[in-house]
Amino acid sequence: QLQASGGGLVQAGGSLRLSCAVSGLTFSSYTMGWFRQAPGKEREFVAAMSWTGGGTYYTDSVKGRFTISRDNAKNTALLQMNSLEPEDTAVYYCAAGRPITTYVRSSSGYHYWGKGTQVTVSS
Repeated sequence: QLQASGGGLVQAGGSLRLSCAVSGLTFSSYTMGWFRQAPGKEREFVAAMSWTGGGTYYTDSVKGRFTISRDNAKNTALLQMNSLEPEDTAVYYCAAGRPITTYVRSSSGYHYWGKGTQVTVSS
């Protein structure tokens, strides 16, 4: 089970930190990903971190603003979001999987999904 939290309403330029608590899985064996879906748009990849923590991946639009991390001792994945923009408004989902590198940015690479948390950035 994956449970995302930490979303909310923030002004442009502000920050939020999303958390994803994982249970029922061997957390340290899974790549953790964050995806988002804005109204009327398809779900898109945001960031991912490999199970070793040695590989991190970001979509271009969030590079330098978002940071993904994980705490294997607490079975938690985090997404620190700074300098938020109205275009970041979406429902954010965390996911766990074992994708090969080719599919780390694809939703098809992830087997387990949380329900999502709403992030709204006002201008």
